[in-house]
Amino acid sequence: DKVIPVGENESVFIPLGAVHRATNHGDTPAMLIEVQYGDYLGEDDIIRIEDDYGRLEGNGDPAK
Repeated sequence: DKVIPVGENESVFIPLGAVHRATNHGDTPAMLIEVQYGDYLGEDDIIRIEDDYGRLEGNGDPAK
């Protein structure tokens, strides 16, 4: 697994189809701003691989 530390006022580009996860290892609350672009901006194409919040559905299984 590759870890990319992202500091204040920094950004990271996550390519289409890349498996990714965001985690805050610091003591200060983090704010994440997600920006989507392109012809389709829906969220019904999300495939959850792991989910600490029990939202896995369909492709990921558990919450079926």
